Parts: sequence; structure tokens; C-alpha cells
Amino acid sequence: MIKYFFRRLFTFVLSLALASIVIFSLVEIAPGDPASFMLGINAQPDTIAALRSELGLDQPKINRYFDWIGGMLTGDFGISYTYRTNVTEMVGDRLWVSLPLALYALFLSTVIAIPTGIYAAAKRGKTGDFAVISATQLGIAIPNFWFAIIGLQFSFLLAGAIIIEQVFYLPGLGRLVFQAITQRDLIVVESVVMLLVFAVILVNFIVDITYMLVDPRLRQDSI
Repeated sequence: MIKYFFRRLFTFVLSLALASIVIFSLVEIAPGDPASFMLGINAQPDTIAALRSELGLDQPKINRYFDWIGGMLTGDFGISYTYRTNVTEMVGDRLWVSLPLALYALFLSTVIAIPTGIYAAAKRGKTGDFAVISATQLGIAIPNFWFAIIGLQFSFLLAGAIIIEQVFYLPGLGRLVFQAITQRDLIVVESVVMLLVFAVILVNFIVDITYMLVDPRLRQDSI
């Protein structure tokens, strides 16, 4: 059981490390310079260079990566290029929109799923069972924003807020990411996306550990 736990913990840490590298790399190679975007097309080169220095964009990417990761580990997500405010505060303000949205969707899906699953089990092999399976597959195939309730798991509901909040103009984390992308606010994009990825990986880690606690076979295999 202890080996199983540490294997999952190692996978958890490794997944976060790889995710941070991928997120940082993808955001950094995206076209467009934040300083040029902020100052406009008529800005002078020396003015752009001064702003890049102020924002730390003139530093080597490897240094910026470790500064970013070190800050996140201490709860400091950096300063927004566009709004010049702490990203941690921005995330805290928007989280109170995204989190209830995910919880409401999780509650509704649970209320619907449990009795539906019981009904399908009771009617196994019959018309009712076939109807439930068909409706389930259809629900999975239809985009979440058609129903205005994000997915089937809490972590993916929270991460899927980018689409939901943009469609319905909700001032949550998803809309914050979308606005940051259009404004080339790299630090906001990196930090919020990393936070959402962390939520997904953390929930999966907790589920794995819960499986180990409730399934004796996993405990025996991990001894």
C-alpha cells in the first residue's frame, strides 16, 4: 500500500513538472510581444525595450521559468502585465465565479446520474437500459456549453470554464484566461492554466488513493 501511494505521488509530481514545462513553452512561443502590444504600433524601440526590462521579459527564458515556478510554490503568481495587479488576487476574485459553477454542475450531474444508473441496472438488457445508454452517449457527444453546465467530473468542470464563461460572459477564471490571451498577458495565462491543470491532476491523484483504500486488490498488489 505504501509503495502504491508513493508511486502515485511520484506520478503526481512528475505530471505537474511536465505540465508546467509544456504550459510555459507553449505560451512563450506564441507569436506577439506583450510590451509591443501594450504600447501600440507607434511605440519607439527604446520605449518597448524599457517596458520589456520592467516586466522581466528581457531575462533568459530558463530564469523566467524558475522564477515563475518558485513564485507559484509560495503562492505568488506574479503581476499582471496588463492590469499591473497581483495575479493571485485576480484568481481569488474570479474563483468565486468558476468554483460555484463547477459545484452546481457536479451536483446536478450526480442527482441525475445516480437514479438513472439505478434504473438502467434494474432494466438491464431491456428498452429502458438501452434508452439510458443512448442518452448518455448523446450527452457525452454534445458540447458542454449547449447545456450551460460544464462535464461529469469536478476537475474537468473547473478546467472547462474557459468555454462556458466565454459563451455566457461570466467573469470567472475561464474568461480571465481568454482575455489574457488576447492581451498577451503571459503571466496570467501561464498561472491560471497551471492552476486548472493542478486541479485536474490533484483530483485524479485523490481518486487513485481512494481506489486503493476501498479496493483490497489494489492494496494487495501494492504490498
